[in-house]
Amino acid sequence: MSPYIAAKAGLAQLTRAMALELARHGIRVNALAPGYVMTELNEDFLRSEAGEKLRARIPSRCFSQPADLDGALLLLASDAGRAMSGAEIVVDGGHLCSGL
Repeated sequence: MSPYIAAKAGLAQLTRAMALELARHGIRVNALAPGYVMTELNEDFLRSEAGEKLRARIPSRCFSQPADLDGALLLLASDAGRAMSGAEIVVDGGHLCSGL
């Protein structure tokens, strides 16, 4: 878990640093942090017993579908998000806050 956690934290900090550095050029930098997203690549695992244990830890009790990311992506890519830079949008069914 340590390499994954370090990489994820590094990406969040890199997003903020790049947003700060590139703002003067009119460039916005944001991050989308998805939780478990069901795809053809991971479907067999997520439907396995181990995957079911992961699903039970998600407050919404379901894995996301790729289309569940569309709203956040559209916000970041459109003028609706023009004042957003350095932000991290979490789309994970509540998994991030499940440890509270």
